[in-house]
Amino acid sequence: MRDKPEIQRKPELLMPASSLEVLKTAVIFGADAVYIGGEAFSLRAKAKNFSPAEMAEGIAFAHDRGARVYVTANILAHNGDLEAAAGYFAELRDMQPERCDALIISDPGMFAVARRVWPEAEIHISTQANNTNYETYLFWQQMGVKRVVSARELTLAELRQIREHIPDELEIESFVHGAMCISYSGRCLLSNYFTGRDANRGACTHPCRWKYAVVEETRPGEYMPVYENDRGTFIFNSKDLCMIDHIPELLEAGIDSLKVEGRMKTALYVATIARAYRSAIDDCLSSEELYRKNLDRYLAEVSQCTNRRYTTGFYFGRPDEEAQIYDSSTYVNEYVYLGIVDDTCTRGSLCAQRKEAPDSMEPAALECSDAQPDVRLVGIEQRNKFFVGDIIEIMRPDGDDREAVVKAMYDENGNPMDSCPRPKQRIWLELSRQAEKYDLLRAVADKERSAG
Repeated sequence: MRDKPEIQRKPELLMPASSLEVLKTAVIFGADAVYIGGEAFSLRAKAKNFSPAEMAEGIAFAHDRGARVYVTANILAHNGDLEAAAGYFAELRDMQPERCDALIISDPGMFAVARRVWPEAEIHISTQANNTNYETYLFWQQMGVKRVVSARELTLAELRQIREHIPDELEIESFVHGAMCISYSGRCLLSNYFTGRDANRGACTHPCRWKYAVVEETRPGEYMPVYENDRGTFIFNSKDLCMIDHIPELLEAGIDSLKVEGRMKTALYVATIARAYRSAIDDCLSSEELYRKNLDRYLAEVSQCTNRRYTTGFYFGRPDEEAQIYDSSTYVNEYVYLGIVDDTCTRGSLCAQRKEAPDSMEPAALECSDAQPDVRLVGIEQRNKFFVGDIIEIMRPDGDDREAVVKAMYDENGNPMDSCPRPKQRIWLELSRQAEKYDLLRAVADKERSAG
């Protein structure tokens, strides 16, 4: 056993990415690493996940900015999965021009296949493997593993004990933010039982969030709601995990990677959480006094994001009734995601583009005002409907957010529009404040946004 680790052990901020857009957003907004799923063998089968081409582009984007990419292959495999898994690991091994930085695996059979196909691959052992003690960590290190993801049921005291009993080079990764599963280390059978979709093979339907009633055996048809108390019926409905106000304790425990859950989340969610934790970690490493001074700001920022209210999970002992939500299974959501700036141009260049394709426009749209050809426009792929005249917010990686009025809106051919009704429509915006590439545009939810 060795001395308690120093608080200055610098952790990695590890963010989820459901798509190429979200991967880029995570890196730009402060992630040291991202974890993604390919088109097979991931526990988030309903996530968009990455094609080989998208994975290659995402890895190159991250590596160019000093970030790492981990690929999940953490299903609990059946016999029929193993041959295809070998082919999948070979594809990852042969990916050009760059490979992923590590594989995340939970099943020993999948581990054996990966080792055989790609012996030099760095492997991280998933939380699904139920990693609850230091002997388990030492076992996996003897198998050549560099990192083990802790079980969510561990307390900070137990994590400190693990760190004291394992070598410095063996890394601990722990979830610090996001949705909590009601089953042991996420090993859930409810989805399979109710719907035939296996949560341990990537197809969870989240039945723990459903509303339940009880039927007594001799009284068929008489449904009695399941009440834990007089506030509601969602008996498995945990609040979300949030440890942003306990960064010093996480660092003191010697955790190497602070992991955020959420490979089904939007770019807005990932940007908000990444930026808040990036600031909190950096401030704490600089000075705990600075971190404490800015704590209200971090908490306010993560509270703006989609959540089920927050709890500290198991970190300070067994959760009590306050960790559950009894009155609703819905999320709190303060902002609406509009899109991320991926390009810029001028009104004059868009006008020229429009003149080159007259067949795609109404005759009236051919009139192009050249009075202000240098007016700057930003391009986005629209995610939610908004209007010319709306007041929106430009969310920036450096935290210098700013409100802006949508002064004009054009479709991909340069035709003016009053709003953008089609999901994922390519549009160009003239804003009253400047936005840069990779800035994110959002709007306050359920609020009148017109500038009048």
